[in-house]
Amino acid sequence: MNEFWLDYNNQMTRTALALVVILVAAACGRTTGPAAATAPSATAWAVVNGKEISRDEIEKAYRRNAPPANQPQPSEEEALTAKLNLLNELIVTELLLAKAAELKIEVPAADLDKAYDEAKKDIPPSAFEAELKSRNLTAADMREDLRRNLLAQKVVDQEVVAKATPTDQEITAFFETNKAQFNRTEDAVRIAQIVITPVRENQRMNRTGDDASTAQEATAKAQMLMQRLKEGVQFGDLAADYSEDGESAQRGGDLGFVPMSALKQAPPALANAVLKSNPGTVQLVSNGGAHTIVLVVAKDKAGQKDLTMPEVKEGISSMLKGRREQLLRASYLTNLRNDATVTNVLAQQVVSSGGKIPASAVAAPAPAEKQ
Repeated sequence: MNEFWLDYNNQMTRTALALVVILVAAACGRTTGPAAATAPSATAWAVVNGKEISRDEIEKAYRRNAPPANQPQPSEEEALTAKLNLLNELIVTELLLAKAAELKIEVPAADLDKAYDEAKKDIPPSAFEAELKSRNLTAADMREDLRRNLLAQKVVDQEVVAKATPTDQEITAFFETNKAQFNRTEDAVRIAQIVITPVRENQRMNRTGDDASTAQEATAKAQMLMQRLKEGVQFGDLAADYSEDGESAQRGGDLGFVPMSALKQAPPALANAVLKSNPGTVQLVSNGGAHTIVLVVAKDKAGQKDLTMPEVKEGISSMLKGRREQLLRASYLTNLRNDATVTNVLAQQVVSSGGKIPASAVAAPAPAEKQ
């Protein structure tokens, strides 16, 4: 049944999930922008330009992503951390939805129907209803979540993605400047990695400062990151936020093209995972309490390459577009945040309590909902 939820989550926008770290710190307080009209209600966990995000919305989002009952369950602190992350993601989504209204961007009913049908296409109707019921969700909840995330993605596509494509001149200039990189003396594999170890380091290794300190924490972190990848979060963003290898984390985990001779010096399990994987494949390799999530980006043969080869031009275009898109996304969302008034009520409660679980966040049985 997990396949259903992976298919469903892959329909969701990747933007808010991938870029939430840009707004996490800012969302805990307020900046100049539209003044808040009234104090938050008792059920509000955040307020975005006067619009409340309720606890119930976060609990529903958490139930959509919670581990199945037959798997180890998170502690209260881990669950609350996950809910804070989801809250920050919804804050980003609210900012994008407001922009969609301003730009008069809409999601056609046919697009929503297609996304909804795609998410449940391989699930018998009875099993689909049972899965919704087990998570105390409704089909309407699912459709609304899809609609919101499709709408947010349309904003990013129009405002960011469409402006990030490099010109032919830029591609040629990059190739001429870096021509030596396209002359390989041996076959190579371009890989990216997310490293998780059971030992906490003294220095900050990634953007969030997240660092596992025990084998159990490392395993839970690896499983969480694999799930986030299945949900569509970009590998580079997760590597920058969570990888415990400081050098590669700064580059989104990218190790560049690794020659075969160097790859053969890696631990056998890791080398085999890379050699047997096709480009685009992600593998989790575990050894002695440590974990490496490795992405095979591309494989390349020895020899001099030139721009007449489609894979060379497409590879440069993809790389340049990715760099520019990341910069534009960060800038665009930061500008949205600068023009907004955001109060993260739950984050304020956690900070003021010294990290204790606020009374408003204590887990309670989910209310019954009509199916």
